[in-house]
Amino acid sequence: MNIKLIRMTFAAAAIGCLPFALFAETAEEKGLAIAVEADKRDEGFGDSTANMIMELKNKQGDTSTRYIRIKTLEVIGDGDKSMSIFDEPADVKGTAFLTFSHAVKPDEQWLYLPALKRVKRINSKNKSGPFMGSEFAYEDIASQEVEKYTYKYLRDETLNGIDCFVIERYPAYKHSGYTRQVGWINKEEYRPEKIVFYDRKNTLLKTLTYDGYQQYLDKYWRSDQMFMENHQTGKSTKLSWSDYQFKTGLKDRDFNKNSLKRAK
Repeated sequence: MNIKLIRMTFAAAAIGCLPFALFAETAEEKGLAIAVEADKRDEGFGDSTANMIMELKNKQGDTSTRYIRIKTLEVIGDGDKSMSIFDEPADVKGTAFLTFSHAVKPDEQWLYLPALKRVKRINSKNKSGPFMGSEFAYEDIASQEVEKYTYKYLRDETLNGIDCFVIERYPAYKHSGYTRQVGWINKEEYRPEKIVFYDRKNTLLKTLTYDGYQQYLDKYWRSDQMFMENHQTGKSTKLSWSDYQFKTGLKDRDFNKNSLKRAK
């Protein structure tokens, strides 16, 4: 699961002391300028690792928990690379998921299934499906490059006492499961507080909220907890993050199909 995406499925929607946004004449121009500036503000982390607990809850309130390690490699000029390694429970132990995000062409994603001892490629037209049974889709897992969307600035609004800018974005990818996403962005810190997703029928689908932000290396904001609620099914997924490490020395060779099989 890509940390850049998760910390930020809508990190591209932010605004503040932006020289470009100040001169944008239309809502679309302003939205794009905001996205470009927000993306710049998270550049330079190089690579990162983190631990994550994924808690799945169904409509009846039954829960299941998975323990996952996340590795991310920043790719300048394209989307980031990431790997998710499942450690618990036993039925998913050893499962690994690899993503090569791209700016303008379809993302590439592979899933290693230890029981079958084979790597399965995820069809680029099937990115709206659920990731490992969660309420996060495969397309949510890839890093959210600016070029993947068109943008529109909507309004200013206060959310839970936080001054936010409200931004809308529209997927450029024709096979996306969404018609649009609306994000509430913290004005001061340029980080997402909430994202609302609308399905292909433009009906409310799910809401993602962020909590417990911490800053790393005096620059990079990451939330300790993310909660995705599906309004159509009554299911939810909570992600709890810990042990963030940056600039750990990860290389390209740590992110390929062979590395999926030997992920530990």
